[in-house]
Amino acid sequence: MLVLAVKPQIIKEVMAEVQPAVGAQTLVLSIAAGISIKTIAESLQTERVVRAMPNTPAQIGKGISGAVGFRITETDSKVADALLRAAGDVIWFETEDKLDAVTAVSGSGPAYVFYLVEALAMAAMRQGLDTGQAMRLARQTVIGAAGLMEADSQSASVLRENVTSPKGTTYAALQVLMGPQGLEDLMDRAVTAARERSEELGRT
Repeated sequence: MLVLAVKPQIIKEVMAEVQPAVGAQTLVLSIAAGISIKTIAESLQTERVVRAMPNTPAQIGKGISGAVGFRITETDSKVADALLRAAGDVIWFETEDKLDAVTAVSGSGPAYVFYLVEALAMAAMRQGLDTGQAMRLARQTVIGAAGLMEADSQSASVLRENVTSPKGTTYAALQVLMGPQGLEDLMDRAVTAARERSEELGRT
């Protein structure tokens, strides 16, 4: 197996360098964002390609990958799946176009969560907490909420409702976050921007 774990901006140069090592027995697994299976197959002169999009929590076995295969055998699929599952969960898709959305949601998604922690800490400091206190509260709140969501099979909306007392403090905050041009609208625009950029990378 050849694993292409490089930035999309340099993948063409890398593929040109490694192409002589690719033969009929080589299964290619690419995790380069936005680079199409067609581009990989033509550059490496092979048809046995799996394209996947993991994310950085893979470093601690908590990642999730979206994957799609092109002219691969059942054995190829099992081998690629086993390799990807060492880093976390895997979702296989029938069509490659879904991977641009995967890139925008889970591939880039950890950065959105990290920025949420930064923003929450900044809001805490504006309420009078010092930098250390604010960041500690913000980080552990997200870590704890993620751990609770992993341990509890209820939907995210139910878990949110469990925190929200009628007309209480959480309710007041959610009126802002769930209001017009709130978090859902902002996240939709962010994910759309990321997906469009992934599509652009695939055309370059």
